[in-house]
Amino acid sequence: MGRLDGKVAIVTGAGRGIGRATAKLFAAEGAKLAVLSLTPANIEAVVTDIKAAGGTAIGVTCDISDVGQIKSAVARVVEAFEGIDILVNAAFDPSAPYASVLDLTTDQLQRNFEMGPVAYLRMMQACHPHLKASGEGRIVNFGSMAGIAGLAGMAPYNMAKEAVRALTRTAAREWAVDGVTVNNLLPVAKTWGDDVNVPAPTAPLARYGSPEDDIAPVALFLASKDARFITGYTLTPDGGLIIDSAR
Repeated sequence: MGRLDGKVAIVTGAGRGIGRATAKLFAAEGAKLAVLSLTPANIEAVVTDIKAAGGTAIGVTCDISDVGQIKSAVARVVEAFEGIDILVNAAFDPSAPYASVLDLTTDQLQRNFEMGPVAYLRMMQACHPHLKASGEGRIVNFGSMAGIAGLAGMAPYNMAKEAVRALTRTAAREWAVDGVTVNNLLPVAKTWGDDVNVPAPTAPLARYGSPEDDIAPVALFLASKDARFITGYTLTPDGGLIIDSAR
């Protein structure tokens, strides 16, 4: 407990799945949380849970494909908490990840980029002055093993997620002088309900990770002082699915 005491964290995509698990864990570890999502009901539920557990949180409705909304959201967080120490980019649009290379349209690709690396870039740029002022800013971006593996039928998603990794590495080099570390996660986790039948993965550990128990703790590590000497890297909490291929 208390690994993020006194820190201010923004988590995008915090209304569900891995983003929600990360936001709740960060709050439990002492961070003041800004819960960003597109869905007000999801935001309210997460903020309520955090406050009920004794944490501090505000909810901000934000479409991360809209640069104006991003700037407004960051300004609101700074007004509420007087700074930003941690940014977690976990949001993505699940509505348009599927297309083969042959059938891929520029509209599909553009949507995935707008919700992925472009949105992450804008969030990073908007938060940078505050992360720099923190003196030990942390950025955790979420990529995907789909891009590493080149999963068939997911060309726009794969391309966008691999661009996130390139963004992460470049920012890590450029922002190290500002005391900001930038790292990337490629999680493999169960983010669907028990009513959905998904075959077990072929990973050595033979299961999907838990957002709460297997993924969020790795994001916590990267956001904490324990990872202050790690930047520009991709960590793969995936049960061993893509051993060594992401390095």
